[in-house]
Amino acid sequence: MNHVFYLDGNAKKVSWGIQTEGVIVEQSREHVEIYKDKISELQSKYVSLHIGLFWGIGVFIIKNKDHIKIRLDDKTMFEQFTTDKIIKDEFIEKRIKFINQLIIQRKLNVEFEYIQQENNLAKKILDAKEIKTKND
Repeated sequence: MNHVFYLDGNAKKVSWGIQTEGVIVEQSREHVEIYKDKISELQSKYVSLHIGLFWGIGVFIIKNKDHIKIRLDDKTMFEQFTTDKIIKDEFIEKRIKFINQLIIQRKLNVEFEYIQQENNLAKKILDAKEIKTKND
């Protein structure tokens, strides 16, 4: 099965969207207390990718050997996955390790694509949740 995976994160929340055969499943979560307002936006995006992949596998949207196109709107993150660029951030290094473990264990065929922020479905999800929270 083919999927397109979008992700986003900020100091307070993470979001992801998984598009499969025209159906989009959206999720948004607040950070747990140990991360909330304590990690950078880039670190948050790695958290989003990690838990989003884990969640997608756990609810059986993503299955062994599926193809996933992961769309990233952060150039640094894109380069880290496509060129093995070294990062000197222990938090991110651990997330990359966990993400790669999921990919290997499930034999996922993963492709990374760099996109503009305005084309990031997960950013729209996160922004909509932020607006709703402010209005409540």
